[in-house]
Amino acid sequence: MSQTIPSTPSILSTLGIQNSNPGAWVGPEALSSGGAELSSVSPIDRATLAKIRTASSADYQTTVARLEKAFQTWRLVPAPIRGNVVREIGDALRARKKELGAMVTLESGKILAEGEGEIQEAIDIADFSVGLSRQLYGKTMHSERPTHRMYEQWHPLGIIGVITAFNFPAAVWAWNAMLAAVCGDVVLWKPSELTPLTALAMHRICAEVAARHGHPDIFGLIIGDGPALGQEIAKDARIPLVSATGSCRMGRAVGEAVAKRIGRSLLELGGNNAVLVLKDADLDLVVRSTVFGAVGTAGQRCTTTRRLLVEAEIEGALVERMAKAYQQVPIGNPLQAGVLMGPLINERAVAQYFAAIEAARSQGGEVVCGASLVEGLSSKQYVRPTIIRSKKVLPISHEETFAPILYVTACKDLEEALAFNNAVPQGLSSAVFTRNIQSAERFLSHAGSDCGIANVNLGTSGAEIGGAFGGEKDTGGGREAGSDSWKQYMRRQTTTINFGSALPLAQGIKFDIGLS
Repeated sequence: MSQTIPSTPSILSTLGIQNSNPGAWVGPEALSSGGAELSSVSPIDRATLAKIRTASSADYQTTVARLEKAFQTWRLVPAPIRGNVVREIGDALRARKKELGAMVTLESGKILAEGEGEIQEAIDIADFSVGLSRQLYGKTMHSERPTHRMYEQWHPLGIIGVITAFNFPAAVWAWNAMLAAVCGDVVLWKPSELTPLTALAMHRICAEVAARHGHPDIFGLIIGDGPALGQEIAKDARIPLVSATGSCRMGRAVGEAVAKRIGRSLLELGGNNAVLVLKDADLDLVVRSTVFGAVGTAGQRCTTTRRLLVEAEIEGALVERMAKAYQQVPIGNPLQAGVLMGPLINERAVAQYFAAIEAARSQGGEVVCGASLVEGLSSKQYVRPTIIRSKKVLPISHEETFAPILYVTACKDLEEALAFNNAVPQGLSSAVFTRNIQSAERFLSHAGSDCGIANVNLGTSGAEIGGAFGGEKDTGGGREAGSDSWKQYMRRQTTTINFGSALPLAQGIKFDIGLS
């Protein structure tokens, strides 16, 4: 089926993107941004999409001050009414799903299906949050003291700082912002300098909905070129929670700065995800899921499949099938129908791709396929997905390279595969393919995978918003989206009420004094 490719000018025009745009916003109002100019360059063809006047330190201070003021009012709005605002935000995103999806593709290089899928994630978390707005439950506890009642309640935190990465320029903000909004918080967003236009479009759509309901200042956006604004957020005691997505290196810097002021941080950092394949696995499922997990978004997801740990008896057959599948992956303009892999985000990512391949070769790895640029395309950022095979674990495979490189290692059994899975510093996502329920349960047991996500007979990518998303170890320990993740955006308060005339003390303590 043919597909009409939307033109870049029409996408930008529909979303209200100009040739030059302010980079600091409080709600639907732009501030007079005083920073330097930043160009948004598409990895598809290296064309400049538009320019942003970045936010200055003064813009930052203005934005935070207005968010503080907005919080005083927003926190008093009943949670179900806040949920109604979020419901309308979800509807507004639905109405612009195609244009926003195309904007994601233009700036990040992921294929159009994934770009639209990311906007669907934002819609889904809005829907999830609407229901949650009537379910911010607290527990009631029995007191040991007569005529006393105990319960816990949850209150909004304040300003939530959200720092996002280029690879999910819309969804990750929405995971945080929609939950925070129904919890009664306001949100300050610092997006990646590589994908500022997606952030600008998302912000304006959501802020305009909130403004129609009389709450124009609950969302703030500051766009910078580099880490300076993110560092300000991390150090700012007015921001009780900082949610940061990015590299482990970046996360350590944010976490240390937030901890120094005894704030809270929610860190979603690097992943180095493995698929364990046992000899009884359905290899058709393995190939299909691993190609999506390893090649999708050109290997630039935190949940990308980077390691394939295979029982030795089937390793040769699986590598052969994987190599054949890799050679059939259509690579090209991600806006075009049928393309399954677009470009890497920039030239630095291409250099890291080749550096990792050379390191693997020097460590004894065998390149099975890939390891080259795709010639004849509109930029030098299209690379071939690469499989590297080795008889031992390569040191480079313990590092996360944001590129489509898959390391395959033969293992003698499930126990060795589990040991290899858990040996890396990161702990985000993992999967096992097996028809044996005992093997599956061993993988999922207390002594099994040490990752925050553990799947059976599906790959490492493709999380749903109904389950809490996040990982352990160097991945940061944060959890976003479903389950009880909303509690991170609120503060817990334990309350005890004495409805009697006596004053019994807990633990049976006697402290009687005579009163005259």
